This record gives sequence, structure tokens and C-alpha cells, in this order.
Amino acid sequence: MSLKVSNLHVAVERAEILHGMSLDVAPGSVHAVMGPNGSGKSTLAYALSGHPRYSITSGKICVDEVDITNLGPDERARAGLFLSFQYPVEVTGVPVRQFLRTAYEAIHQVQANPLEFSQKVKKEMSGLHLDPSFAKRSVNEGFSGGEKKRLEMLQLSVLEPKYAVLDETDSGLDVDAIKLVAESIKRAQASGMGILLITHYPRILQFLVPDQVHIVTDGRRVKSGDVRLAHYIEQHGYESFQP
Repeated sequence: MSLKVSNLHVAVERAEILHGMSLDVAPGSVHAVMGPNGSGKSTLAYALSGHPRYSITSGKICVDEVDITNLGPDERARAGLFLSFQYPVEVTGVPVRQFLRTAYEAIHQVQANPLEFSQKVKKEMSGLHLDPSFAKRSVNEGFSGGEKKRLEMLQLSVLEPKYAVLDETDSGLDVDAIKLVAESIKRAQASGMGILLITHYPRILQFLVPDQVHIVTDGRRVKSGDVRLAHYIEQHGYESFQP
């Protein structure tokens, strides 16, 4: 049982970006994917989510042994996969609470009790230091960078996926916001969720110890190790891993 990526090749407009990526993320584990800009990290995230611009030319993606390679984004979500975007979009006129409830019901194929669901959202918002009025605001409309990232973490806790792909969730955040995101990820991990954390900088790993760290350059995984690999990157950068 795992989120398993096997020899994945991904192209954008016929140009191959990923050249045989393989990863295996077990439930309750955190894998950090690191690499310089343009290395293919976000391409991996979008390919996993089923973005139509990113064509999987060969390889396989499985969630708990279920092949989702050719499924649409909604079907992948129902299979248990969640993607936190680097640049979340605004959804004008759709309140956060309504958005969360609609997504939860669609993913889990249930009719949520309105009162119980509202209480659940309120509880999770409290843990993220979000004011109750946040639930009434339109999704990401007028949100600060930190609010957008906290909404991503709110979705993570409310939607309860099996596996989460977090694409540079720490990007542009101050140290207090990074700590908050790291605490949210640790809670998700403790619940049994598998986390694939894609990041450019190792600073979030000061507050979160991954089970494995993978270095990606030129669309390939070139090195894997424990958190000491992230410390090496912090001191020496990515130059030694360049082809």
C-alpha cells in the first residue's frame, strides 16, 4: 500500500520533461523532493494530479495498488490523492466553507451533515489560527500568501486524502507561517497520510523531519537519502548534482 510512481515519463507540448521518475511513498511517511528551478519538480506534481497539459508518455502511477495513470483529476481525488498548488487560484463568489463541503462530498461520495461538517471546519480552522469569518470569504480572493497556504492546509485536514502532493507549500512564507505549515503536515502524517513535499529550499525541513529526501535535476531523481541530504543542500547547493 503506497503512492507508487514507476518509471514516469512526462512531456509538455512534445518536449519530455521527466525522464523515468520513480518514487514510493508509504502511508504515514514524508518524502521531500528537492531540486533547482526548472528541474521538473512541479511537472511531477501536475502529472500526478492529472493536469491535461502534462502528458504521461510512459510509466505508471498507483494509489494503494490502483492504477490511476489514465484517470481524470476528479477520479484521482476520489482514489485518495490531493494536490496543494504552488499558486492557488481565486474562486470568486464561492465561500470557503461551501467549497470544502462540496469537495468533501464529491471525493468521499457522501452527503455530509451540515452542522457536523461546519463544526469540523471550525475546529480545523482553529488549529491553523484562522478567524471564524475566514470560512465565509471567497476562496483565495484577496488572500495574503500566508492565508492561501493555510487554506491549502485546511483542505488537507478537512478532505482527509490518503496521499498529499504539496508543491512548494513553503514558498514565500515567513518563518512563523512555515512553522504552522510544518505542524499541519506533521498532524497529517500522524493520521496515516503519506506526504510528497516538493520544495526548493530546505528551510521547512528545520521544522519537519522527512523519512526520505530525493534530489531531482534535469527531470531525473539523481540522489536519495535521509534529512542529512537536505542539510548538505543547505550548505553546498545543487551544483554537485547537476549533470
